[in-house]
Amino acid sequence: MNKGIAIYPGSFDPPTNGHLDLIERGAKIFEELVVAILRNSEKSPMFSVAERMEMLRTLTGHLKNVRIDMFGGLMVEYAKSMEAVCVLRGIRAVSDYEYELQMALLNRKLEPTLETVFMMPADKYSYVSSRLVREVAEAGGPVRGLVPEVVEQKLREKLDPAYKLQGVHEITEVPRQVPRKEVARRRKTKP
Repeated sequence: MNKGIAIYPGSFDPPTNGHLDLIERGAKIFEELVVAILRNSEKSPMFSVAERMEMLRTLTGHLKNVRIDMFGGLMVEYAKSMEAVCVLRGIRAVSDYEYELQMALLNRKLEPTLETVFMMPADKYSYVSSRLVREVAEAGGPVRGLVPEVVEQKLREKLDPAYKLQGVHEITEVPRQVPRKEVARRRKTKP
């Protein structure tokens, strides 16, 4: 186990099985792993930062050296404030590598003492991204196996109006308003 703190930054909107795979494996490598949720006011996320923090705390509660936090602004500034020595990043494909390499080199320029460690997710999660999960869920498709069960539940609660009605045993009938013309007609026809 490496001494020091590592940061695993991301939006985690929503957390996926690929994220959880990297968190669990990263927790075995680093003394402390901080899963840092980026608070980006320019994006409109599906889940609030508070909802994502709650899901990630639930998912990582069994990992004693994992902490969930949030940050805004430059990740290297956040890492310095946390006295982190490393950034953990996941790479699924060559396209991820190109972007992540640029970010790692920029981060090194901004903070030469901060290292970046790239990890590949397990093969079965290599195609899973939060964006794709959101698209599938919003289209009504199944996300089982792509996200942990608690996240699947939260997605259903957020997107499926019928799911929100589960547990409501009694549906009260809302009285129908009679149009004014109908009221007037009924008055005229009364004997």
